[in-house]
Amino acid sequence: MEFCVYILASFRRTLYVGVTNDLPRCLTEHRAASYATFVGKYRVNRLVYFDSAESPMDAIERKKQIKGWRRAKKIALVEGFNPAWRDLSEDILGAPGRSNSLIE
Repeated sequence: MEFCVYILASFRRTLYVGVTNDLPRCLTEHRAASYATFVGKYRVNRLVYFDSAESPMDAIERKKQIKGWRRAKKIALVEGFNPAWRDLSEDILGAPGRSNSLIE
C-alpha cells in the first residue's frame, strides 16, 4: 500500500495539506465535499503537489512538517514541483476514456 502526502489549492491559492493511502479516491471525495467543509467552502480541489511515503507514520510526519511551515515555504514547495500550478489530478483521475496510469 502506498501512502501519499498532497497539497490541494483553490484558484485563489488557498492551500490544504493532507495524507492518504488512496489518492484517486481522496481526490474524488474532495471534489464532492459539501460547503460545510473547509475544502468545499473554499473550493480547494486542485491537486498541485504530491509525494509518496514508505509508511503511514512517514506520511503523517511529512504532513505535520509541511503544515507547520509558513505559507511562503509551502508555495515554494509547490512551485518547485509544479511551477504552473497545474491541476495534477487530471493525470491521476484521467479524462473520460483515459487510463489512470500515474497511481494505480
